[in-house]
Amino acid sequence: MAQPFDLTGKVALVTGGGRGIGAAIVTRFAEAGASVVIANRTVDVAQALATELSGRKFGARAVPLDGLDRATLHGLVDEIVRQEGRLDIVVHNAGGCPWASIDELDEDKLEEALSLNLKACFWLAQAAAPVMRRNGFGRILVTSSVSARVAMAGGTHYSAAKAGVNAFIRGAAFEFARDGITVNGVEPGFIAKPGRGKMSAPEIAGRLARHIPVGHLGEADDIAFAMLYLASEQAGYMTGQTMIVDGGSTLPETGFAVERHWGLG
Repeated sequence: MAQPFDLTGKVALVTGGGRGIGAAIVTRFAEAGASVVIANRTVDVAQALATELSGRKFGARAVPLDGLDRATLHGLVDEIVRQEGRLDIVVHNAGGCPWASIDELDEDKLEEALSLNLKACFWLAQAAAPVMRRNGFGRILVTSSVSARVAMAGGTHYSAAKAGVNAFIRGAAFEFARDGITVNGVEPGFIAKPGRGKMSAPEIAGRLARHIPVGHLGEADDIAFAMLYLASEQAGYMTGQTMIVDGGSTLPETGFAVERHWGLG
């Protein structure tokens, strides 16, 4: 497939890059010419992707992601710079948390949501900014979520963390704006995960699709291509923004509005 954006010569780090949205981002970046470091908690999954891409003559290697604390992420970035000599693009895609109502929430669940989704953004930016600043080019990207702006029962802690991510994107973009570093994100809506989770069940996917204006769930590539643009030279004048990629699901007031407009009720 011909690529509209060229990342030749760029080194990219993608956290949570072993499967799903992360794997799609890794693949599209590699196909665009980047040398991609796939950081994943399950390293054998990342290694399988790296092997597949290397077999296609694209640049990719897998590294274990054993934690998202400051020391671990600084160490990861330092290792990449030692190995590659540079780091141009960082995508913090690792995310998620255990679901729990506010009544059921405990300190561990809340800390996991904040550390995994929000705190890691600060540590990665802090570690990567110096080398990006020296090179006069950097792209710091985050997979956020439409959950940052809509409510889901059992996910208030996740929504709060993602809303924090969007605030981080704006603040970091302002701080780094004169350094050649842009900071942006993508907010996915419902993305199909074949064979994984409740949404993979056809009846659940079908019910969800009824409430999405375009009529179907998104694919991982829908997010990956948005990330590819944000990582490119062409996106140099865009910073502090999040792109909503949700098939229009946040547009109607309620799902009833979708059903009434298309006569689905």
